[in-house]
Amino acid sequence: MRVEARLLLYLSIKQRHIGNNRSSHQKEGIMGEFKSGFFMSESACNGRVLVVDDEPDIRKVVRMTLQKAGYEVIEAENGEKAIEAINTGENRLLLDVLICDIRMPKINGVEAIAYFQQEWPRVPIIVLTGFPDTDMATSFLRSGVVDYLVKPVEGEKLRTAVARAMEQRELAQL
Repeated sequence: MRVEARLLLYLSIKQRHIGNNRSSHQKEGIMGEFKSGFFMSESACNGRVLVVDDEPDIRKVVRMTLQKAGYEVIEAENGEKAIEAINTGENRLLLDVLICDIRMPKINGVEAIAYFQQEWPRVPIIVLTGFPDTDMATSFLRSGVVDYLVKPVEGEKLRTAVARAMEQRELAQL
């Protein structure tokens, strides 16, 4: 979606939710609620990425790499926590890309990916695993996963995969 269309959408939402009798300070604060690239220009935020991995060090490296590239990053330690994070509050979390490990406790990556593909079919998914499996990779890619990365992944390869997933998401919305 182009920046102009995003701005028009934001303005229509702002008009519906903000009355004329609110102070200008309150009106300016509304942008703090919308951090996804969907509502803001690309320079402000390239998009919102949910990273699901049971290894804190992996989540930290992925978060730091993507934040440096201008993405907002949300972390979850397993599929259960990811589903909770995305469904918390009155409104479901706006999400641009999901990066998910496979081997995790509670709800594993296979189950989490199936859930996300059912509930958010337009959100691109990238698998990031430490246990590469050719058959599993083929199966995931055939089911719509946009990329299958193996840990440890180079920062540039990760950024490229997320950028490609974002492009795919934008094309799907046209």
